[in-house]
Amino acid sequence: MTTTKKDLVELVCERLDLKKEDIFPVIDQTFVTMRESLISGDRIEIRGFGVFEVKDTKARTSARNPRTSKLVYVPPGKKTRFKPGKLLKEALRDPVS
Repeated sequence: MTTTKKDLVELVCERLDLKKEDIFPVIDQTFVTMRESLISGDRIEIRGFGVFEVKDTKARTSARNPRTSKLVYVPPGKKTRFKPGKLLKEALRDPVS
């Protein structure tokens, strides 16, 4: 199952007993701000949840195109990384009852 931004808005509305019109801009701007922080190279740490960060990737001297089997150069780039926090790790380890 996938939880979308719309689903998150509905869940928060139910928990806080607020209108969707009031919650959607808050959730939307939270994600916009997180995206902008990651693009600028900042690390986002949310205690009890986890850490989002951007890591540099090294250039690869050779990689193979699976369709043509031709060797191609892969330039250096960036990737996002999520490391779950302690509370999230513990919650994921416990079997669901």
